[in-house]
Amino acid sequence: MTWSAGGLGAAIITLLTLAAPNVATAAEVCARYKAGSEVSPPPELFSKNGVLHVALNYWTTVDDVGRTLFCYQTPDGLESPTLHVQPGDTIQIDLTNMVPPVGGMSETVGRSSKVCGSKTMTPSSINMHFHGLNISPKCHSDETIRTLVNSGQTFTYKLKIPANEPPGLYWYHPHVHEFASPAVQGGATGVIVVDGIENIQPAVAGLPQRVLVLRDEPLRNSIGYVGPAPFWDVSVNYVPVPYPNYPQPIIKMTQGTKEFWRVANAGANTILDLEVDYDGQPQTLEVVGLDGVPTGSQDGTRQGKLVPKKHILLPPAARVEFILTAPTSADTKAFLITRNIEGGPASDVNPRRSMAQIVTSGAATRLPRLPKTTQPPRKQRFEDAANLKPDVKRKLYFWETQFPAGKRSKKPVEPPKFFIVTEGKDAHVYSPDDPPDIIAKKGTIEDWTIENHSLEVHDFHIHQVHFLVLEVNGKKVPAGEHQWRDTYQVPYWTGDGPYPSIKVRMDFRGAVAGDFVYHCHILDHEDRGMMAIIRVLPKG
Repeated sequence: MTWSAGGLGAAIITLLTLAAPNVATAAEVCARYKAGSEVSPPPELFSKNGVLHVALNYWTTVDDVGRTLFCYQTPDGLESPTLHVQPGDTIQIDLTNMVPPVGGMSETVGRSSKVCGSKTMTPSSINMHFHGLNISPKCHSDETIRTLVNSGQTFTYKLKIPANEPPGLYWYHPHVHEFASPAVQGGATGVIVVDGIENIQPAVAGLPQRVLVLRDEPLRNSIGYVGPAPFWDVSVNYVPVPYPNYPQPIIKMTQGTKEFWRVANAGANTILDLEVDYDGQPQTLEVVGLDGVPTGSQDGTRQGKLVPKKHILLPPAARVEFILTAPTSADTKAFLITRNIEGGPASDVNPRRSMAQIVTSGAATRLPRLPKTTQPPRKQRFEDAANLKPDVKRKLYFWETQFPAGKRSKKPVEPPKFFIVTEGKDAHVYSPDDPPDIIAKKGTIEDWTIENHSLEVHDFHIHQVHFLVLEVNGKKVPAGEHQWRDTYQVPYWTGDGPYPSIKVRMDFRGAVAGDFVYHCHILDHEDRGMMAIIRVLPKG
């Protein structure tokens, strides 16, 4: 399915910007903080008796400089709440689309037997993806290929969290193809915490925990400035950090104390390389978890390992959880920064910039604390997969190109097209009406080598399952550094020599079966076609 009008993202933004003021103002929905504000934690909702039932309304409006905003908000006004659940719980979300109807553009999606929700896609269609959770891709669960909720409609999600779901940080966001990037840049993102990490990593037991959701958005000030302008502004829990002066959000900590930071890169396109500097010196981040999986916990010992890092690369959609010790003096100049990203000659610009100032005092913070350890670690989902032999090996590659108009044509060069290609198959941009590019079998192990044939980095992500990173550029990852991820950056090609690559292990032995997708999580790339479908067949 492709929009014949072309330029869907820009068209939707234009249409919705015109319609949004007729629905609500920025003071009523999708509220944002002023630059330089103190960073407040997102509101929190907790499961009770095994169930978390929440109603979310999906809104849009425009800010004071005309940028279109989007948000999930509870009926009583909680925007992008953090959803806390236990392994084995059920999340029920009643999602209502409050975005105004927009006429003039619509398309029927496939056969009615495969439609989940509405069968017609419009500029105001929305849905939700629950990134990282190993849950069913069936309708009313984490299904994104054909789920559409149109203006005024309510759709119910029922998400069964597996009993062996690793405790850690996950997140949710819209996933309507060709519109995912502007919706995520509009701010419609929040996090999910599967509780219990203190049982895997006792070092965090009792610590204050701080949730930071890092987002990107179109530049507020894009004209008349000189310097390494980023492609996108960033924000910290909705406190903006606009180019070119980067006014600092304030993070308040108690002097000399340890905190447990849970950080999500919920940006659509911005790559972050996080570092915490005290008086210009990078501090040690004691990493506890990556992409929702406690570090070192899947080696059979069922015990997390602290991994010291001076900085941590977070491509779009990646998460990190770490312990940070606050400065001992109020005079220390302390900052959370993102380092300069070298993403290749065709990539976005992501310069070094400060994202927040850390201010300390003797006053206690009001952050919630993790509980004490309550039970011994359970059997872990992936703990034997590293030692198994793969049933299938595959090769995929990222590729992008431009198709010039004919020599006699006065038409301009077509926009770039983006592909993720399975070796042996024809390259094609994504369509939800395509057959699966990959068919796997439940109960199997597969090894995938994913190359990058383009001049910019790409960000590999697969829905429903995690993967074990085995090699980067042909170099084996030491067993002691093995880590299960759901998002991983593939280096860019210089135009000469071997293609950069990663080799990952897919574990299809869990409960997941059905159709779902894998793609580049730089969402401008995904929206332009860099996505494909995998079908996991049930046993037998």
